[in-house]
Amino acid sequence: MADPGNVGTLLRTADAFGAAVALSDGCADPLGPRALRASAGAIFRVPLVGWEEAPGRRVALVAHGGKQLWEADLTAPVTFLLGAEREGLPEELVAQSHQVVTIELPGAAESLNVAAAGAIALYELAVRSRRPAPPAAPPR
Repeated sequence: MADPGNVGTLLRTADAFGAAVALSDGCADPLGPRALRASAGAIFRVPLVGWEEAPGRRVALVAHGGKQLWEADLTAPVTFLLGAEREGLPEELVAQSHQVVTIELPGAAESLNVAAAGAIALYELAVRSRRPAPPAAPPR
């Protein structure tokens, strides 16, 4: 993510949902003034992990062409991969992902702001982690 405002917003969202953040090379500086302002202090609470240390299955969040987020296997631990606003995720990261998902947009908008998409994905993960597991099928 090249936009420091989006980086800060995602840090604030990660703080709200108890998530860690892994930033890749070329990402905006999370300690830059715009990122700090947008994070509302979350930069000092959210664990920052190295890209190689990001846990679990990698789920690429793309604007178009993926499985719907509500259909995705989000069994924890999960690391969401988010790209830059215009360019999206590099193809090599999409290819290395365990799943490629998109957020269904029933309205007229073509895509979401990357920070908004990340917030929706973290919310979906949080909701699912609080749901009880479905009952086991009875033996036959």
